[in-house]
Amino acid sequence: MEKYFTVEELLKNINLEIIHLARDYKEAQINTSEVNRPGLQLVGFYEEFSGSRLQLIGNAETQYLESLERATRKERIENYLKLEIPAIVVTNSNVISDELKEAAIKKDKTLLLTSSTTSKFMNDYYTLASKKLAPKISIHGVLIEIYGLGVLLTGKSGIGKSETALDLVSRGHRLISDDIVEITKVNDYLEGESPELTRHFMELRGVGILDIERLYGVGSVKQTQEIDLVIELENWDMDKSYDRLGFDETYTEILSTNIPTISIPMKPGRNIALVIEVASRNHIQKKLGYNAAIELNNRVLEKIKERKKNN
Repeated sequence: MEKYFTVEELLKNINLEIIHLARDYKEAQINTSEVNRPGLQLVGFYEEFSGSRLQLIGNAETQYLESLERATRKERIENYLKLEIPAIVVTNSNVISDELKEAAIKKDKTLLLTSSTTSKFMNDYYTLASKKLAPKISIHGVLIEIYGLGVLLTGKSGIGKSETALDLVSRGHRLISDDIVEITKVNDYLEGESPELTRHFMELRGVGILDIERLYGVGSVKQTQEIDLVIELENWDMDKSYDRLGFDETYTEILSTNIPTISIPMKPGRNIALVIEVASRNHIQKKLGYNAAIELNNRVLEKIKERKKNN
């Protein structure tokens, strides 16, 4: 199914002045991050016109319209607005002609105004559209920011993800989402956020629903976060051999992106929040080029060489 977002979502995410709002603005679809500057259409050329694009009128288009006789300007604008378009945005706080306002009302086309320059608006719009149109997936887990690192906690229901996340929040880290994490692929990285309905809320068995922002303050939550590390929580299995050195590199594939993954066994008496903090710090060190396991291995090998040499 083709991805799209609506004019209503555009208005929620970018500050725009409404000159006229079409009746279908909640359903009007935009399915591309590209915009159309209607210079050609305003001179009467409609070949290869893409009506699904947001229409952008900047300084050049405004000055061209101002140069036309009133009757000609009215005719060109009305012919242009006969086309199926989601919305028109006029940039640079340019004065919108009466003919454009009247035609927008007559043809019921959404007409918007911004004080941003054309290039600034296009950058904001591209950022929004790229995110809205990017591949998305929802997974069961908890997303926490730890030392600036996006850590996704996964594991079976009831394993203790929310309790661990609450412990981490009480230690000064930030919650992005509990229970369901909406993940979007943005360029070459993954970004996670909470569904709007449950944003900043957490379910804790035996206690109920918690509002983390009200309990711990605005600094305890965050809206979005790049995902850097997956930590899988699992019950301690005496028969399983766990990685004790850190040489093994394991990854979780999400939206065709491999995210480094660590499995942490849970058992009574183990301070899991502390273990996750240490794992996060260690991952940061690896990203900076230092691997403690490799460093220890190199020391051992060097010691062996020295002994062989002395013998």
